[in-house]
Amino acid sequence: MSKITIQVNENFSKEYRKNIVAREVLEDVDVIRKKDMIAVRIDGIAKDLNTEINQDCKLSFITFEDEEGKKIYNHSTSHILAQAVRSLYKNVKLGIGPAIKDGFYYDFDFKHSIEDGDLLKIENYMQEIIKKELPFERMLMSKKEAIDFFNKQEDSYKMELIEEIEGEEISFYKQGNFVDFCRGPHVPNTGYIKAFKLTSLAGAYWRGDEKKAMLTRIYGSAFDSQEKLKKYLDKIEEAKRRDHRKLGKELEIFNIYENAGAGLIYYHPYGSTLRQEICQLLRDEHKKRGYLEVVTPHIAKIDLWNRSGHSEFYRENMYFLEIDNDQYVLKPMNCPGHILIYKSKTRSYRELPIKYFELGTVYRYERSGVLHGLLRVRGFTQDDAHIFCMPEQLNEEINKIIDFAFYMLNIFGFKEFEIYLSTRPDKFVGTIENWEKATNALKNSLESRNLSYKIDEGEGVFYGPKIDVKLKDALGRAWQGPTIQVDFNLPNRFEVDYIDSNGKECMPIMIHRVVLGSLERFIGALIEHYGGVLPLWLSPVQVKIATIAERHIGFAKEIEVELEKNAIRFERDYRNEKIGLKVREAQIYKVPYMLIIGDKEIKENMISVRNCRKNDTETMSHEQFLEKILKEAKEKSK
Repeated sequence: MSKITIQVNENFSKEYRKNIVAREVLEDVDVIRKKDMIAVRIDGIAKDLNTEINQDCKLSFITFEDEEGKKIYNHSTSHILAQAVRSLYKNVKLGIGPAIKDGFYYDFDFKHSIEDGDLLKIENYMQEIIKKELPFERMLMSKKEAIDFFNKQEDSYKMELIEEIEGEEISFYKQGNFVDFCRGPHVPNTGYIKAFKLTSLAGAYWRGDEKKAMLTRIYGSAFDSQEKLKKYLDKIEEAKRRDHRKLGKELEIFNIYENAGAGLIYYHPYGSTLRQEICQLLRDEHKKRGYLEVVTPHIAKIDLWNRSGHSEFYRENMYFLEIDNDQYVLKPMNCPGHILIYKSKTRSYRELPIKYFELGTVYRYERSGVLHGLLRVRGFTQDDAHIFCMPEQLNEEINKIIDFAFYMLNIFGFKEFEIYLSTRPDKFVGTIENWEKATNALKNSLESRNLSYKIDEGEGVFYGPKIDVKLKDALGRAWQGPTIQVDFNLPNRFEVDYIDSNGKECMPIMIHRVVLGSLERFIGALIEHYGGVLPLWLSPVQVKIATIAERHIGFAKEIEVELEKNAIRFERDYRNEKIGLKVREAQIYKVPYMLIIGDKEIKENMISVRNCRKNDTETMSHEQFLEKILKEAKEKSK
């Protein structure tokens, strides 16, 4: 019998018979906690532990601690969920059940709707399946056999997917009496699942298409220990408490009115104040760095978008209008408008770099199913800028942007980041040579600053590669933030130029960038990062003055004058109500400081300062309080 050589690590290599099962190799390897191994990689490709090996290879074992291991674990649990649902409910049609970040989901077409209360019943049945330790058995069917199989089960969604699969052989997995088509791999048997929870229900259009059937999506998450599951569920509860949609309404920051249109944000007075503080900081910091602020219209003729390439490459995200027999577009981006301003006169190399900045509102179509508070909207404002520079200025300008972005995020209290370099997508404009130049420029800037990054293959925009910085909040969740794009293509399409030192026309390089990104998304991230307890400088109301009785109002008004003089945002609460009620209301709105005025304060010419966030009170003079609050506001989030 011929032999094969299997290498597991640098210290282990051995000859085996052909068709040996990967699990058998595991028995020969000195690995701690072999029972934690849930799958293998054979020459880098994830496979089941029961896979037969018939050629020389390198083999490594996968545990739950590997990212791939988590996906395998969660995907296996989604199959158990589908088996439980199919057993409990008649005439259910199955959709898809992939692993996702932090868990899994499965889509079902129920004849009758189910509610949150049904999840416990499904969980209990899943536990019974897990106890049986049913093996996940891989098998192959021809395409015709697969279609016949799902046709008998009247699973039209599965049949639709199988019809689109290329090739004549399809992989299936069976556990007990349940069969689902799947590439795998899976854990060896259902008993490997140690802890799981079904977390929520949602509606989901089949294949994300609003014109197709609405299915019921059941979300869940699985872990290899109850301790990890508890930690995850605690994090979910904390995330619910921090949900910007809930806090945004409670704190009267913003609202979305469905009768006015989904995905469109209405800022209430408190939200407008918060937004204006952010915008003023942006204006000040851009001015310091030599940016010139511009304003461009919300609509433009389609000719502009045809020339930029948006009409061809971005059409599904755009809104079109008919005006005076001409077609217009609600702008999805600000860049063509900035190009028009640049081209309004001849530019000399002495002027470069030219940096245009705009708090530009743009409109992009998002499907109703993905709209999510401030995070996914149809109209948003971004701190958008475009830099026109010479090739020799490119690296310096990218480095300046990186410094600027991190400086701004630090002010708002974000200290941890993930950086991605997004490369050329399938649909793109320009030459591959220019794409490579642009990609290398971004890569060199990151590497010269020793910034670690990941490649996000194919996720660049159609006109150029980009750096994406994802900021991490207090719960370790990543949010899209600064973006830097290098673009050789739009300057070429618009014939943008400058006159160099020899009097020759040259094409500048265009850098697209945002340092905070969408203000809507950034405000949503801020609210969740701080749980609504914003730093003093961002708090819509920084101080609430509360009187104990009507006779104290005169003294309170003297304090008002001092606060106004120092541009401190305050509100009055001079109602004929108990002070306890006034304190509770200030805490509900997360007001940082409350100044309480009564007989004692007037007699001693002092004020009682209640820190609503620490629940403590101290007495001090007007001057001491002003010094304290002005210093805190100036320090921002540092």
